[in-house]
Amino acid sequence: MGEGGRAADWTSREYVVIKAKENGVHVIGLTRGDVTRFHHTEKLDKNEVMIAQFTEHTSAIKVRGRAVIYTAVGTIHTDRDD
Repeated sequence: MGEGGRAADWTSREYVVIKAKENGVHVIGLTRGDVTRFHHTEKLDKNEVMIAQFTEHTSAIKVRGRAVIYTAVGTIHTDRDD
């Protein structure tokens, strides 16, 4: 529940865009709550794009493989340290 007992408005959340730079990039959604668990997995091939959103069920997104992740706060390349 959100503030004042209302359900959270998840439609206003920021989106995360993940673009695969190689075949076989895994995107894994992790749950909210007392125990964090995997709840969804996608496998992207080179140049495929996935648009993801944090929700009442998703608290984290894990990316395994070479990809570019675009967020409201910046761009992350999984294969570089900068």
